[in-house]
Amino acid sequence: MRETTDQRDKLAITRAIEAHRRGAISRRTMLKILGAAGVGLASYPRRGAAARQATPAAVAIEQPQEVTQFLTDVGGQFRGSTIRVVSEETPPSRAIINLKQQLFEEITGITVEWEVIPLAQVLSRVSQDAASGTGTNDIYYLDQAWVGRFINDTLDPRELLQSKPDLAFPNYNFDDFLPQLVRHIASYGDKVIGPPCDVPVFMHFYRRDLYEQLGLQPATTLQQYMDNAKAINDEFAVAQGTYGTVGQMQSGHYALNCEMTAWLWGHGGSIFTADQQCALGDAQAIAGIDYLRQLQQYMPSAVTTYDWGGQATAIQQGQGGQVITWGEDLPGWDDPASSRVSGLMEPAPLPAPVALRPPEQCGFEETPEIGHQGGSTYSLSRYSENQDPAWVFLQWATSSNTQTLASVIGGGASPMRQSTFDDPRVAAMATVGAGTTRHFPAMLEVITSRMGTEPHLPQWPNIATDIIAVELGKLTTGGYNNSTQEFAQAVTGMVNEAASG
Repeated sequence: MRETTDQRDKLAITRAIEAHRRGAISRRTMLKILGAAGVGLASYPRRGAAARQATPAAVAIEQPQEVTQFLTDVGGQFRGSTIRVVSEETPPSRAIINLKQQLFEEITGITVEWEVIPLAQVLSRVSQDAASGTGTNDIYYLDQAWVGRFINDTLDPRELLQSKPDLAFPNYNFDDFLPQLVRHIASYGDKVIGPPCDVPVFMHFYRRDLYEQLGLQPATTLQQYMDNAKAINDEFAVAQGTYGTVGQMQSGHYALNCEMTAWLWGHGGSIFTADQQCALGDAQAIAGIDYLRQLQQYMPSAVTTYDWGGQATAIQQGQGGQVITWGEDLPGWDDPASSRVSGLMEPAPLPAPVALRPPEQCGFEETPEIGHQGGSTYSLSRYSENQDPAWVFLQWATSSNTQTLASVIGGGASPMRQSTFDDPRVAAMATVGAGTTRHFPAMLEVITSRMGTEPHLPQWPNIATDIIAVELGKLTTGGYNNSTQEFAQAVTGMVNEAASG
């Protein structure tokens, strides 16, 4: 059978990732191949949140009787079946893996073989499966950057709910997933690739003790955020090694691009304009990048070596008086066994932007806001030979009760459903300590009204990491004659060339 262009692209993805693992090609070359094939690894390597999360207090592992009855009667039809899941390790995935034996496998008699591998290998595995149509894995974990590539290789959960009423999970209610997550993480055109399962998102945190000592209030504007950083830095940087803030500014790392976008978007800028041209040289972008450079004055000098893990550790060690970063870090900061700031970091609303460019004036589905997000889905393979038992499991894994349990036992993991945010078990964990959920109300506010989404173009991973993060890293360490204008002029040409390639 002659290969289609789509199959050739997917096989090229697999070959490129495997060649990079063997050391046969560079990461840059791999990303260019992936970009040309319509996928990306913008989050590669992924944040180490799962490793940093502490185990929270004991939570009752139970589920509604109607769910147990459904799994007994409906899931029991497939007793003896084996379904295979492949994913990256995240707090929600690890929690579900820990729950599945007691709450699913023992009841249904279905075996779930869940393989956790690095994100790049997930992409390779999914690409191989989709190109061959063999369905080796029944359920995929898909990064939002891959939605366009694999939308036709998966089954829309909304259609399954309609077409398989005899397998419909009790009170599954797809509309309970936050619509912003469905739209920005799980959708491509009018299709949905799978239920959302993870959403790291930027939030605002401040040191309550330092703010009280200085008489500060949480910033409501970006200028106030800068002023607070200066006040903290002036008082505590020399005296106790606590700086105004801490960034994630490692040159050449995707984290630096994430850091930059929050300030860029917050000053009315964007990466692209509606005509799909790079906008990093316009006045709003220059203002956002200059803001980042000014804020850098109030950070530890080593900040240009910190990725997101380094930033999280620095805050945990007491090096920062405030920060805007991934909300999933708070449960680790709250752990009294390992953190110097347990109970001191408080969530607050994100400061208001100076200006905000409307999405319709941006290119490639970019949506500017300070609350930079990343996210993923669990998706049912179109090629699975075990679609019915896999669909039963996928519904259970993404149901309200399971996702709520994953949030409270998974170290404050990302909630996807409104019902999870509203659950009394989540409210009960909203206290200081490992696995806290006390930041969930502020997280919900960011997701529903302050969430920013990067451009969705195949070349974005290469642009974000190998162009923007590399060149911005040069600027933030004294290159480009310390001129934001020189940086912007150079990088605009590079981005336009990459985007058109």
